[in-house]
Amino acid sequence: MKKIRLYPSGHEVECQQGETVLAALEKAGYALPNNCRAGACGECKIKVRQGEFDQGMVLDMALAPEERDQGFGLMCMAKPLSDLLEIEWGTEDAQPKLFPPRENVSFVVVERLVRTHRIIELRLRPVGKPLRYWPGQYVLVNHPDNQIPPRAYSIANASRPDGEISLQIARVEGGGISNWVHANLKVGDRIKLSGPYGTFIGDPAAETPVLCLAAGTGLAPIMALAEAALSRGYRQPVTVLFSAPTSDDLYDTGRLLLWQAKHRNFKFVRTLTREQGEAPLGRIPAILPEMFPDLSRHSVYAAGSPEFVEACIAAARELGAKEALMHTEGFFEQQSLPETPSADRLL
Repeated sequence: MKKIRLYPSGHEVECQQGETVLAALEKAGYALPNNCRAGACGECKIKVRQGEFDQGMVLDMALAPEERDQGFGLMCMAKPLSDLLEIEWGTEDAQPKLFPPRENVSFVVVERLVRTHRIIELRLRPVGKPLRYWPGQYVLVNHPDNQIPPRAYSIANASRPDGEISLQIARVEGGGISNWVHANLKVGDRIKLSGPYGTFIGDPAAETPVLCLAAGTGLAPIMALAEAALSRGYRQPVTVLFSAPTSDDLYDTGRLLLWQAKHRNFKFVRTLTREQGEAPLGRIPAILPEMFPDLSRHSVYAAGSPEFVEACIAAARELGAKEALMHTEGFFEQQSLPETPSADRLL
């Protein structure tokens, strides 16, 4: 059994043989920032102060050679080799707050909804004990024969008493899991999920106006966050700004407009990037200054492709958004990532 020590707090976490540092921390309830879980995004980059580890296969854009020389590693792929691995991460943001992930939790498909020409929504009920999670987190969808690497999908709803989980799955060219789901999975079938994972979660203590920016299935975690905030009676203004190429790519608008009718502090706005129509039109970074000239008091959540998220955060920063109040979830495409073991997230 290996041990991971957090510096400067001195807290120690046990790590099983062959387990990654990130997985061990999550099991212990620590919210280490992460995104791709496959050595491609660099969000889990941490300096290792003591001990040896196997870094595994990672991309240079996520961990440059000079950073490796300085002792940095990506914890989503790093596996301890020495009995003790001390990492420079033990500040207040490392306080326990996550539910330990569970593997291969059995669910039944109770509903299959066509949202757009390339997105379906699965509504899943647990066979046994419900999966506990925070809104904004994601799960891994596992292939029944493990012939296809698992794929990560954000949960699209807040926690419910019956344990139902909704996943919005876009068909991706060359995407193994997405094509299997679209072509083969039907109502009544069983499916196994692992999770929850991720730190794209709301701060229950926050009392600021909230701006949520989404594109594509980046809407899924935004829906979960918004639903949770509204159900608990959040009083500050909450705006969801959803970007789509055309009106045919919009979905869940009925539910969003219902929330707008029921909650005076909630507003839904859509923008189209490849179709003319009612304003606003254009990409979110371009229209944001006119809609929100001052974001210095807002909590900003952005979810979608890495390029979309990066552009939105850059625009929000120009409008005064504070780094501590900006939260991101970038969806990496499956085919762009290196081959990884089945326990890793492929996006």
